[in-house]
Amino acid sequence: MALLDKHHKIEKNVSLMLVLTLITVAIGGLVEIVPLFTIETTIERVKGVRPYSPLELSGRNIYIREGCYLCHSQQIRPFRDEAERYGHYSLAAESMYDHPFQWGSKRTGPDLARVGGKYSNDWHAAHLADPRSVVPESIMPPYAFLYERPVSDSDIADHLLANRAVGVPYDETAIENAAADLRDQADPAADHEGLLARYPKAAVGDFDGRPGPPSEMDALIAYLQILGRMVDFTDVRPDDLRQQ
Repeated sequence: MALLDKHHKIEKNVSLMLVLTLITVAIGGLVEIVPLFTIETTIERVKGVRPYSPLELSGRNIYIREGCYLCHSQQIRPFRDEAERYGHYSLAAESMYDHPFQWGSKRTGPDLARVGGKYSNDWHAAHLADPRSVVPESIMPPYAFLYERPVSDSDIADHLLANRAVGVPYDETAIENAAADLRDQADPAADHEGLLARYPKAAVGDFDGRPGPPSEMDALIAYLQILGRMVDFTDVRPDDLRQQ
């Protein structure tokens, strides 16, 4: 009964109730937030996820510049219909090196989280140059001008450094070889051993089908071809993710 009387006093005193509410919220917030500072990351560790290669990173910049994210999401929800259409649901770790991430919330076109390896380079080049030549019902604008725009390698090392500043683990070797890696990934005659050691599963070759220095078409296709290919989902099980 004495406790109930004290509670009545709190309810009738606005200032006291405000102070006690703030104390309660502060304690609750500390209980939730402080433990996060004791762990390295809240993102599950998934084998295979790596930083983008210089050419893929350049292609991603073009993807953002041209507003591709406005019509294509890169997030497969954990629902049966999504998985049957697009593949394994998206994992947070797949976007850990994206600044900003490309999850999206609108699908005028299909989700692209698993588009890597689904189509050939020739298909992508034709689709980007003239979408309706391969998808008659497409409303996507043409991007044939990407053929004519070369990808600059003059500042790619600085771009890797900027990404490293926000947590992307590019090492000194990757930065030193950034310009060469950008050129070599789009050159089928180049030595790709070092490139593939730094960026496993990177697609290599003449992406736009035209000889010469890498074009923006090469870069964009290289980016699309790595989406969803880093992680081997045959080795990923929900129980593994909970334990990591």
